[in-house]
Order: sequence, then C-alpha cells, then structure tokens
Amino acid sequence: MGLERDEEVGTATGAMENPQKRSIFRYNSPIVQIILIGGVCFCCPGMFNALSGMGGGGQVDPSAANNANTALYTTFAIFGVLGGGIYNVLGPKLTLFAGCSTYVLYAGSFLYYNHFHHQGFAIVAGALLGVGAGLLWAAQGAIMTSYPSHRRKGTYISLFWSIFNMGGVIGGLIPFVLNFHRIEAASVNDATYIGFMIFMSVGALISLSILHPSRVIRDDGSRCTNIQYSSVSVEATEILKLFLDWKMLLLVPACWGSNFFYSYQFNNVNGVLFNLRTRGFNNVFYWGAQMIGSIFIGYIMDFSFKSRKKRGLFGIGVVAILGSCIWGGGLANQLGYSRSNLPTQKLDFQDGGDFAGPFFLYFCYGLLDAMYQSMVYWVIGGLADDSEILSRYAGFYKGVQSAGAAVAWQIDTHKVPFFNELVTNWALMTFSYPLLVLLVIKAVKDDNDDDDGGAFADLH
Repeated sequence: MGLERDEEVGTATGAMENPQKRSIFRYNSPIVQIILIGGVCFCCPGMFNALSGMGGGGQVDPSAANNANTALYTTFAIFGVLGGGIYNVLGPKLTLFAGCSTYVLYAGSFLYYNHFHHQGFAIVAGALLGVGAGLLWAAQGAIMTSYPSHRRKGTYISLFWSIFNMGGVIGGLIPFVLNFHRIEAASVNDATYIGFMIFMSVGALISLSILHPSRVIRDDGSRCTNIQYSSVSVEATEILKLFLDWKMLLLVPACWGSNFFYSYQFNNVNGVLFNLRTRGFNNVFYWGAQMIGSIFIGYIMDFSFKSRKKRGLFGIGVVAILGSCIWGGGLANQLGYSRSNLPTQKLDFQDGGDFAGPFFLYFCYGLLDAMYQSMVYWVIGGLADDSEILSRYAGFYKGVQSAGAAVAWQIDTHKVPFFNELVTNWALMTFSYPLLVLLVIKAVKDDNDDDDGGAFADLH
C-alpha cells in the first residue's frame, strides 16, 4: 500500500495506545518478537556460522568455500543496503522467509561438493545466499534495534545475540559428534551437512511467525512504527540518502571491519592449527563466548551509567581495551607459524597444554566479535527509534560489512601472509573506535527518563 495511505492509517490508530498492564508473553510484545527472530537466526545464520567456523566449509581444501564466500558477500553487500528498503515494502514475513530459504540451498551445495567436487554450484549458492542474507539481516536489524524501548536496547540486543549464537554452539556440536573418530584431516561427512539443512529449514518456518512492526506494541503503549508498508520510490530515495548521511559515513570503518576477521580466524587459526573434530569442538566455545560477550556488553550499554552517552562511551572504551589485548595475544600466537611454515601436527583437544593457549585465543576472538558487533548495533539503535528508519540503517551496516568480508575472503584466497591479515584486522577495529566515540557524542541523545530500573523494568 502507498505511503500516504499508510500515514493515514498510522494517524488513525495513533502512535500510542492506552498503557495497560501487559504480559511479557503476549504475542505482540517486543520481547516475544525478539525471541522469535533469535530463533530464526539460531537456525539459519547460526548454523551457517558453525559451518563456516570449521574452516573451508568443512572441506580439506578451503578454495571452494573461499570462492563461495566471496560471491556471497559480494551480493550481500548490494542486498544488505537494499534490504532495509525491501523489508519496509514487503514486511518481515516475506522478507525473512525468502532470506532463510537460501541458507538451506547453500548447505546443500556443500553436500553436493562432497561427492562431485565442482565449485560452480557452491559459488552460485553462495551468491544467492548473499541476496537472502541481505534480506534476513536487514529485517533482523530493524526488529532488534527498534522494537525495544530506548532504555533497554542493550539488553534486547544481548538477548538476541545469545539465542542466535546458541545456534553456533549446537552447530559446532554437529560436526564434533558426527566426526569424532576422524582425527586425520578430512572433509566432514554427509550427515553433517544434512543436519545443518534440517535446522535451516526449521528457521524458514519460524520466520512466518514474525509480526509486522506496526502490530508490535511496547509496554508504554507506543508502536514500533506508524507506517504499515512503504513504497519502492520512497525507499529508493531514502537508501540513496544514506551514502551522504554523516552518521553513516562515520560508521563505515566499523561496518567494514566487523566481519573482515572471519576468514583469518576460521581458516588461518581454527582451520590451520586444529584437526577436524577439534575445529567443531572449538566452535562450540567460540559461539558460546559470543553469548557471554553480548550479555557483558549489553549490561554495560544499559546499566553502567545513568547517562546514555556515558554508557555508550564507556562501552566503546571497554571493547577497545579488551580488543587490543586480544589482538595482541593473536599476534604472539601468529609469530609461531606462517603460510610457508605451517604446523607439522594439527592440535587435538586432548593435547593438554599445547592445545590450551591457541584454544583460549580462539575463545577470546569469539568474545570480542560479539562485544564489538553488539556495541555497534547499540550505537545504531541510539540514532533512531522508528523501525522504518532503523531498517535502512541496519541494511547499510550489513551491506558495507559484507563488502569488507568479500574483500577479506579474496585476500585469503590469494594467500596473503597470515601476519598481514592479522595486522589489517587489528588496524581496522582500532581505527573505528574514535569515529564511534564521535558518533555517540554528536548523535546519541541522553535519556530524559529518570527511571533506571532492572533489565525488564519496562515489562509487566
């Protein structure tokens, strides 16, 4: 329906409804919808992360996965930016269902590759997944950042991130259990890919339960948006404006660097240092660390100070300090091997002290990933409260993020030295911190509400 008509509908219904005592378990509450979108991402991106985290998509030779990921993130970069507009036009159900369907195809392409070793299907499936992922993450970003009240965005982001990364934990157990007795280097078995496909199919079905933001009512009676559906012309104009928006330009380094490190961590740390079953074991803790990291930074962003700006600045400072320490540990680890001097024996989780150090580093990489991305989402959520606006911001974030990832996977394909990849990742993150500080100071408004209750103080 057209924009003018929707504004009339929004005016007729009003932005606020009479506040009433509402159950936190009502279907149209923000927390239930956040849990549902967390379930979608548990099944689809969560399982994809587990698959990617094994290094090379579970294959001995990572070239097929690298090329598929390059195709994926190239189309993701385009449809990530467009995804917010598509979400505003189609609504969450169609947008999410279309996105989820492409995850199933991608996992199936590696099942095919296990038998025929033709990269073509995996690359095409990767490109299609980029389209689907752009749609899914734009919808997810809009829901996660706009549905909660502005006082509890950090709490809701950490709730989503914990559910989502539980998918990576369960997904890491699948290859660990199914390949437990295969210590020598090998590609994962067919059952592993089939297990991923089943979970992803369930995620597509869950996506049909997500409500449109105009039907979601916060506990103060406000709606997440007054506009039920936008129009193509409006969205095209608003998306183009993002590239001239100074707030988005300050976000570019954080967007670009926030997935840039995956190719290094998955292929050149987990893939190079550990044997097949241990890579699955490591992923259980990598994604488990993300749950811990998101809860920790979510608490800081919501409860560390009364002032919203102070919370944001303190959170950025915490991530910057921990990030520098973790990348410093990564540098110390990286000095022990290189592309021309690979370890002669891959580590197993039963190797005791030799295993503990690199394992703990990989765990910390997961911790930092969640803290960094949750922090960036909190900053984005602080720029607006309306779902329509935040869907475009989230789409811009995922689009630029994916462009960076596409470059990173090709850098790894072209055998750039491990040391150079690590330093580049560290530098990208470090460069983003002062720009995020400036964005919080200039664009994030302080709360005027003196109520600073518990995590669910706005829920009844």
